[in-house]
Amino acid sequence: MNLKVAIQGIKGSNHHQVAKDFFGEAIDLIECLSFDNLIEQLINGNADKAVMAIENSIAGSIIPNYNLIYHNNIHIVGEYYLSIHHNLMVKSGVKIESIKEVHSHPMALLQCKDFFKAYPDIKLVEDVDTAETAKRIQEKELAEIAAIAPAVAADLYDLEIIAPEIQTIKNNATRFIILKKQNKVIPKEDINKASLRFITDHKRGSLATVLNVMSDCNMNLTKIQSLPVIETPWKYAFFVDVTFDAYADFEKGKALLKIMSEDFRVLGEYKNALKS
Repeated sequence: MNLKVAIQGIKGSNHHQVAKDFFGEAIDLIECLSFDNLIEQLINGNADKAVMAIENSIAGSIIPNYNLIYHNNIHIVGEYYLSIHHNLMVKSGVKIESIKEVHSHPMALLQCKDFFKAYPDIKLVEDVDTAETAKRIQEKELAEIAAIAPAVAADLYDLEIIAPEIQTIKNNATRFIILKKQNKVIPKEDINKASLRFITDHKRGSLATVLNVMSDCNMNLTKIQSLPVIETPWKYAFFVDVTFDAYADFEKGKALLKIMSEDFRVLGEYKNALKS
């Protein structure tokens, strides 16, 4: 029986590419047009695992996804970094002069804005997914709409790429996390990264004290994101990623952070996907 993997988007999307790269070809895709639905598929058991974009090297964090993971008690069991390549694609034979609108995911549009400065008459329209527009162009034979999507979408939906690699910054990558309803236990010697969430006291120096503990325990802070605690105005939760060489150092730091912070939770312990 194939592994059931939920992705945000459809076949031909970057999430689809990550699912194939991480799990291989022997998977059953569950296509979700929102991250909320993706989490629902995990919770109700329709999906074994899920792939979720969490941050981009240009556009930054997808902030609502942090709370989705936390509030639904979902576990991060892995990560994957994908180089992003945005391509402008159309129905075969259509010229760029004929295009009236370009549809794609908001982040894809943001990352390609400079390209479209040369085409001020083209309207940029936000859509739910990069590949979904490509599929719609094929099904409805749309001649005045183009899509920004990965090259695999052009192959899947028989479209023509009229402008490849249109992203403004060529060194563009997105970090994806692999999610599971239950925690996946892997050998401690393989774990060298963790995602944490905690709240600090609302007083001067409290966050600095926590960060010093991480440093003293040989943990390297690779990401920090603050989000308001909705129930308590002007109080903030911190989502952090840390890397470490020895799991024993992390265990020591974890024990101290539980004491020093409020509502401490480990969101995931897994293997760092970036080469050191």
